[in-house]
Amino acid sequence: MGAVGYWPRFSFGRDVLKKPVLVPLLFGLVGAAILVSLGVWQLQRLQWKNAMLAEIDRVIAAEPVPLPDHPDKAVDQFLPVDVQGQITADEIHVLASTKDTGPGCRIISAFETDGGRRIMLDRGFVAIPAKDAPRPAIRARIIGNLLWPDEAGASIPEPDTTKNIWFARDVAGMAAKLGTEPVLLVQRLSSEETPVTTPFPVTSAGIPNRHLEYVVTWFGLALVWLGMTAYLIWRIRRRNE
Repeated sequence: MGAVGYWPRFSFGRDVLKKPVLVPLLFGLVGAAILVSLGVWQLQRLQWKNAMLAEIDRVIAAEPVPLPDHPDKAVDQFLPVDVQGQITADEIHVLASTKDTGPGCRIISAFETDGGRRIMLDRGFVAIPAKDAPRPAIRARIIGNLLWPDEAGASIPEPDTTKNIWFARDVAGMAAKLGTEPVLLVQRLSSEETPVTTPFPVTSAGIPNRHLEYVVTWFGLALVWLGMTAYLIWRIRRRNE
C-alpha cells in the first residue's frame, strides 16, 4: 500500500508486547496514570474549594453580631458585625481601583466604638481627586465584616507616609499607625446620611479558585501523552516491519 490514504492500525496483541515497544508502552501508561491521578486530585481540590467558598458566603451573609471582645483571625474571618460609634478623621489611604472609576484609594479610618474600643474601619473607595478631601468625624452605625486581608508581603513596597499612600492593607502596620486594635472592619452599610465613600462588596469572589483550570490541564496532558505514546509505538513498529 502506498503512503497516500495510509492509516496506521494499532494492535495491542502479542506484537505490542515485543521488546522494542514494551518500554515505551509501559512508560506511556505510567506517565498517563500519573497525569490522570493529578487531574483527579485537582478535581477533589475543586470540590473542597467550592464548598469552602460557599461556607464563606454563608458566613458573610449571616446576621451581624456585636464586635467580639478578642477577635481572632482563625475564628472570626468574615464575621458580620454591627457596631456604633465615631468615625474619626484619622485615615490611611490604600491604593485601589474599580472597573468603572479607575484608580483611587480605600479609606481606612480609625473607629471609636461606644464601648470604648478603637478599631479600623475600611469605609470603601474614593477616586483620586477625593483622596485628600476633608472627611470630618461623624457618628454612625456600621454593619460590616471582620477581615484580615492577605495582601502584605515582601514584594509590596513600603508605604509612603509623607503622602499617606499605602500599597496593601497591612493590618498590623495600619493599626500601629492609627493607634488601634489590629482589627479591620470592612463596611457594608452605614447610617451616614451622605456617604462619602463607596463600599467594596464583601464576597468570596476575590479568593482564587483555579482548580478547574488545573483539572482540564492535567487531563488534557494525559490525552496528549497517550496520543504521543501511540504514535511512538506505531513509528517503532513501522520501522521494524
